[in-house]
Amino acid sequence: MSGLHASQMSAVAIPFLVALALSAALVPLCRILAVRAGRLSQPREDRWHRRPVALFGGVAIGASLFAGAAGFGVVTAAPVLVACAVLAFLTGLVDDLIRLKPATKLIVQIALGSTLLFFDYRINWVESITLDSLLTLAWVVGLTNAFNLLDNMDGLCAGIALIVGAALLVDLVPGASGAETFAHVRFLSLLLGATAGFLVYNIHPASIFMGDSGSLLLGFSVAAATLNTTHASTGRTNVLSIVAAPVLVLMIPIFDTALVTVSRLLSGRSASQGGRDHSSHRLVAIGLSERRAVAALWLLAGIGGAIGVAIHYVNESWASLAVVIFLIGMALFAAYLSGIRVYEESDVRVRERRITPIVANFMYKRRVAEVMLDFCLVAVAYYGAYRLRFEDPEEFRTNFFNFSRSLPVVLAAQMLAFFVVGVYRGMWRHFGLMDTVVIAKGVFSGVVSAQLVILYVYRFSTYSRTVFAIYGVLLLVGVTLSRASFRLVGEYISRQRRSGHRVVVYGAGDGGTLVLRELQKRDDAAHILGFIDDDHRKIGIRVHGFPVLGDFGKVSDLVRRGGVEQIVISARSIDADRMSQLRALCARHRVGLTRLVVGLEEVVVVATDASHPRLLKVEL
Repeated sequence: MSGLHASQMSAVAIPFLVALALSAALVPLCRILAVRAGRLSQPREDRWHRRPVALFGGVAIGASLFAGAAGFGVVTAAPVLVACAVLAFLTGLVDDLIRLKPATKLIVQIALGSTLLFFDYRINWVESITLDSLLTLAWVVGLTNAFNLLDNMDGLCAGIALIVGAALLVDLVPGASGAETFAHVRFLSLLLGATAGFLVYNIHPASIFMGDSGSLLLGFSVAAATLNTTHASTGRTNVLSIVAAPVLVLMIPIFDTALVTVSRLLSGRSASQGGRDHSSHRLVAIGLSERRAVAALWLLAGIGGAIGVAIHYVNESWASLAVVIFLIGMALFAAYLSGIRVYEESDVRVRERRITPIVANFMYKRRVAEVMLDFCLVAVAYYGAYRLRFEDPEEFRTNFFNFSRSLPVVLAAQMLAFFVVGVYRGMWRHFGLMDTVVIAKGVFSGVVSAQLVILYVYRFSTYSRTVFAIYGVLLLVGVTLSRASFRLVGEYISRQRRSGHRVVVYGAGDGGTLVLRELQKRDDAAHILGFIDDDHRKIGIRVHGFPVLGDFGKVSDLVRRGGVEQIVISARSIDADRMSQLRALCARHRVGLTRLVVGLEEVVVVATDASHPRLLKVEL
C-alpha cells in the first residue's frame, strides 16, 4: 500500500515540478520572441487591458507540457490524448498568428472531440451510447470554449485551471492503476506545472498573455481529463458522482460562459463576439480591484472543487444538501451580477431593445424567481431538519417515509403562508428589519399550518415536533439571507471600494444614513471614507460599517491634504458660521460641497378648514 502511495505521489509531484521549472524559464523567452515579432495583444474596445501585452504565453505552456509528456512516457502510454492536445494547441497558435474564423475553430474542436470518442473516451453519464456520445462532444467543445472565454483578465484563466486541475487530480490519483491511467495523472500534473510557471508572469499586472494557444489547450485538456475509457462507473456510481462532481469542479468556467451567453443574447449581441461583460468585469464594475475580482472567482472555484471532490467521500445525503445549497448560492450570485450595468446606454442594440442585459427580464420575472427560490429553500430546510434531528443513518432511513409523505404538505402550507403575509411584496435591494419580521411571520404561520394539516390527516403519529422547530430556524435564516444578499453584497462592495471620488458625509445621524444609501445606489462610483460629526461622543464609532472620523478639524485636515474630493452635508441644521467655513474651505481647495435636502412639496392647494387640513412642506 505504501509503495502504491509513493508511486502516486511521484507521478504527481515530479512531473509538476519539472514542468513548473521549464515553463518559468520559457515564459520570458516567449515574451521576448513575441515582442520582437510584433505579436502583441493591442488594447481594443472589447478587451480589458489598456496597454500592449506580449502573446505566446501559451507557447511556453504547450512546450513545457509536451516536452514533459515525451520525457515521462506519456506520449507512448496515452498517444491519443497527447496528439489531440497538440492539435488543440496548434489551432490556438494559428488563431493567434492569422486569426481563424469562429466556425473554423468550432469544426476543429468537434473533430478533436470526435477523435476522443472514436478511441472510447467518454463522459459516461448515461447508459445510451448515442446520447452519451452527444453529451461527450458537447462537454468537450463547451469546456474548450469556456476556458477560451475565461481568459479575459490577468491570472483568471490560469488560476482557475490550476484549481480545477488540482481537484481533478485529488479525485483521479486514489484510483490510478495501469499504465494509461498513470499517464493521465502525469499529463494532468505536467499541465498544472506548466500553467503554474506561466501564472507567475500573468498575475496582475500581466507581462504576457497565454493567447488562444494556451486557453484552447487548457480547456481541451481539462475536458479530456474528465473523460474515461471504462463504462463500469455508470452502473455503480450515484448520480452525484457521475454528473454533479465534474460540473461542480468546473463550475466557474460553466457559470461564466452561461452568464456571458445569456446576457449577450438578451442584449441583441452575438454570443461569439468579444466584450467586457464577463463575471470578472462585472465584479470590477461594482468596485473591486482586478486582483480581488480574480481572487473572488478563484475562491468560488475552490469551493466548487472541494464540494465536487467531497461527494466521493461523504454521505450521499449530506453531499446532496451541500450541492443544492452551493447551487442556490451561485444562482443568487448570477442574479446579482446580471443586474450590473456593463453595456453603455449609447449602444445601438441595447438602446433599440431598451434593456440592460438581463436586468429588465430579471425584474419582470423577479417574483417568479423568488417563488422558485423559496420553493427550493423550503425543501432544503425541511430535509436538513430531518438530517440534523436523525443523524444516525439507520434512524434517518427509518424516518424518511415520514419526510417524503409530509414534504408536499410543508411545501404547500409554507408557500401559501409566505404569500398571505406579504413576503413577495418587498424589494431585495431595500431589505430591512421589518422585512425580516414579515418573513418570520410567514415561517411561523407555515410551520403551524403544516403541523395542523399533518395532525388532522396523519394524526401526527410518529412525527417529531423537534424537526419542525429546526426547520423553522433553518428556513428563517435561509430566506432572510437570500433576501438580504443583494443589500449585504452591495454594502460590502461599497466599503471595500478603493476607486471613485473620495467622499465624506458631514453628520452621522439619520440624514447621514439617507446620504449613505443614495451614494451606494448611484451608478457613479464613490469611495466613502466615513462620517464627520461635531458630537465628540460619536467619534470613533461606526455607523452602518463606516467610521466617524472626527469633527470639523478632521475634515479640514483631509481637505488640505487632498484626501477628500466631495463633502456631503447630511445634518438637518448646521451652524451658519460652520457652513460659511465649509464653503470657503471647499472653494479654496476645489472640493465639491453638496447638501441633502428632503421634504414634502405641496402639489395641490386644498382647503384649510378642520375637515380638510392644509398640506405642509416639511424639511427633514
